[in-house]
Amino acid sequence: MKNVKALSIAAIAALSMISFSSFAETVSVTSSTLDGAESKIAAQAQEQGAQYKITEANTNNRVHMTAELYK
Repeated sequence: MKNVKALSIAAIAALSMISFSSFAETVSVTSSTLDGAESKIAAQAQEQGAQYKITEANTNNRVHMTAELYK
């Protein structure tokens, strides 16, 4: 009985991670400004009917920005 319970918990945990990962996507863009980069990310999120969270932004001569899209 303990093995069945442990297996059930493991299966539920695995399935919940799979379903979460199917709704998340990481995107990266480049632009000459922070506003331009965020606009590109916002447009991609809107196309997919998703929200976004910026996870990284780097400014040297150009802006490189990474975000996670999620539903």
